[in-house]
Amino acid sequence: MPHTKFDSTSSTAEGTKAQSASERTDQSPDGRTTTTCPECDGRLIVRNDQTHCEDCGLVVDEDRIDHGPEWRAFNATEKNEKSRVGAPTTNMLHDRGLSTTIDWQNKDGYGSTLSARKRQQFQRLRTWDERFRTRDATERNLKHALGEIDRMGSALGIPDATLETASVIYRRALEENLLPGRSIEGMATAALNAAVRQTGVPRSIDELATVSRIDYLEAARAYRYLVRELELPMAPPDPLEYLPRYASALEITAETERRAHDLLEGGMEAGLHSGKHPVGLAAAAIYAGSRLTGEALTQADVSDAIDVSKVTIRNRYQELLEHEIATADSTAAD
Repeated sequence: MPHTKFDSTSSTAEGTKAQSASERTDQSPDGRTTTTCPECDGRLIVRNDQTHCEDCGLVVDEDRIDHGPEWRAFNATEKNEKSRVGAPTTNMLHDRGLSTTIDWQNKDGYGSTLSARKRQQFQRLRTWDERFRTRDATERNLKHALGEIDRMGSALGIPDATLETASVIYRRALEENLLPGRSIEGMATAALNAAVRQTGVPRSIDELATVSRIDYLEAARAYRYLVRELELPMAPPDPLEYLPRYASALEITAETERRAHDLLEGGMEAGLHSGKHPVGLAAAAIYAGSRLTGEALTQADVSDAIDVSKVTIRNRYQELLEHEIATADSTAAD
């Protein structure tokens, strides 16, 4: 049987040549990474995940490393079932979601029920895990406050991005030691109200007070204190942001909503919204628009749907209509 002779000298030389070639790097004029070809010392070009020589055509590297998962999923359900990573970090959790959470179900990875001894063991682990997640008063305070923000946001349908903003504002208040002498619920409501104002979500402080554990006066007082101490930039509330939501709740026609929008926009240009509650102005504009289009809508209907007194609606809608009439007269005179 013939034996194959192995030339260690040539092999070592070729390995050294390839290594030295790979270490010699250059940059092409168009910014592509290049190296020297180990065969003809030509220029290597990387294109479409393949490295080849532009002179002799030698393909040096063509194996692309896939850093993604080894499984495939065709819908969101399959993706959630096959994924083996945790949730992304979020400011809505006091530890930003980096701690371990032990499931409350007493089942193993195959879905089988745990034995009595294992159930007791995992119950003790859950207890200690809960204790170590909140190790001091600051973390317990933050955990309770963020839970309140999440609860109120869920009750009012506030977007997650706004809740994240509220959690950041509350963390700032906690870092600057603004909480002594204030209730956690009050400051959490104030932080959520500030986030709602900053992100332009049409939710008034009256609505927040209905789902909060404090009354309106304490919520308003805590909000003013938070904005003043943190120097948060707050623009005046825009009544136009409330209009689509209340128009949908009252199921008015598109023509009525358009007229209400025009009335409200004209009134704001004239400064009628200064010092007025935005919800009351939006309600008055809807009622005034219904009067102009002839839609059957009473002050009582608007008052019940938007939770604004009929006196407020009556006063504000008259102001809007008077401004509309004055604008029309001046236009006709011109």
